[in-house]
Amino acid sequence: MRIWKTALLSLTATIGLSASPALSADKVTASIAADLNNPGPRIEPEIQGQFAEHLGRGIYEGIWVGEDSPIPNTNGYRNDVLAALKELKVPMIRWPGGCFADEYNWRDGIGPRSERPSRINTHWGGVIDDNRFGTHEFLNYSEMVGAENYVAGNMGSGSPREMAEWLEYMTGSKPTTLVKERQANGRQKPWKVKYFGVGNESWGCGGNMRPEYSADLHRRYATFVKPQPGEKIIKVASGANVDDYNFTDVLMREAAGQMDAISIHYYTFVNDWDHKGNATGGDRKEWASTLSNALRMEELISKHSAVMDKYDPEKRVGLYVDEWGTWYNQEKGSTPGFLYQQNTLRDAEVAALTLNIFHRHTDRVKLAAIAQMVNVLQAMILTDGDKMLRTPTYHVFDMYKPFQGATPLPLTINSPRYVEGDKDLPMVDASLARGTDGKLYLALVNLSPDQSVQLATGLKGTATGQILTGPKLDTHNTFDAPNTITPAAFSTKPGRDGTLTFDLPSKSVVVVAIS
Repeated sequence: MRIWKTALLSLTATIGLSASPALSADKVTASIAADLNNPGPRIEPEIQGQFAEHLGRGIYEGIWVGEDSPIPNTNGYRNDVLAALKELKVPMIRWPGGCFADEYNWRDGIGPRSERPSRINTHWGGVIDDNRFGTHEFLNYSEMVGAENYVAGNMGSGSPREMAEWLEYMTGSKPTTLVKERQANGRQKPWKVKYFGVGNESWGCGGNMRPEYSADLHRRYATFVKPQPGEKIIKVASGANVDDYNFTDVLMREAAGQMDAISIHYYTFVNDWDHKGNATGGDRKEWASTLSNALRMEELISKHSAVMDKYDPEKRVGLYVDEWGTWYNQEKGSTPGFLYQQNTLRDAEVAALTLNIFHRHTDRVKLAAIAQMVNVLQAMILTDGDKMLRTPTYHVFDMYKPFQGATPLPLTINSPRYVEGDKDLPMVDASLARGTDGKLYLALVNLSPDQSVQLATGLKGTATGQILTGPKLDTHNTFDAPNTITPAAFSTKPGRDGTLTFDLPSKSVVVVAIS
């Protein structure tokens, strides 16, 4: 067994499961040890943030259908998706990209919709975007959802003036020409823009820049990203792709003083970029490979953080993982370039493992954005015309809501190994935190596809919550059967010694409150 840092626990579970696998007779044992006296920095709610790019059916149909649509809507926003996102307590939405932001001119998306220009979306499918969904539509939507705004500015093909004027248009309060234009377009009071991305993927679709050039441009553009008097805006530098630690090093060395945060992007494939694999139908080998790749997030955050520590030992600059999630071959028959994929139990495990990793690094990780919110990549929600379903990933985010604003507690995990070919993984991963309501919240993931685990803890009390699992590795919801995989009740009572022991079925995610 290998010790994995992440609390002291011993659990025997009474599980309320509908159509879930029973515990296997050959279950193994594991334990976690918690340090309740050394809490870490707060788990910022924005760690559960979302990403909405002009890509495929993410914006159009997913969020916006227009006032004249037969799909029930409020001012053009489809009601079912809006209600589901509000239920999820989405803390932050990043928009308009992604690569789309690198060619976006904000003026295309203001004024009467009938007069807005149509442009080719050169990055995603070569389709026409008529800019029906622009600045007002996005910022009003975030307000309706209750989410903070993260606007990605165009450093790739735009100008510093363009970026500065957009910010004034959105947030200005004095009667300047730009503010009067906003008011004439229907918004009297300014919006609050908490996060502003100074560019996106400057190493790639945002300009194919060397880190030195990207750092210089960031310094220049960020100079003109000026908040209104008395307000603060968090300036996010366009950071590294995956494990390009030199990119982080150069940006921190040359431009740390002009940023509040730096981004990294990392996607999980079945194998690699050239062999992404399919969303459904995978075998045990593909299951293990995908989860192994997801766990690499721990290494990436640790190493990028170590680079940042050289220049920022006080940890003033945040590390924002503002694009992450699974990326598979898009579904057969879907429009090329729309990146539409099914979402399964495997994705739920990836989501839970990744959120647990973020909880272990709250000294740096203050924000993250899963890609993407609706109909694209690892989506919360899928739609088909007037139909909508919640994915397994949605259910994980829903189960993890109590961790928003919670205080993480260090855990040591003593877990057996799950070995599949050349992949050697911990069988159990976990996260523990003190919620804003004072309760302890424990998240548990059993990575094994077929073996149950009895997990011991020294925690006392009664545990109640939910479990997400299913009979197959690719268990998923469809529009004909949208509730095939949903959370079920999960609870356990203390044993004779007063402590809790949990029996975790294979391929399961559990979140409980302990009281």
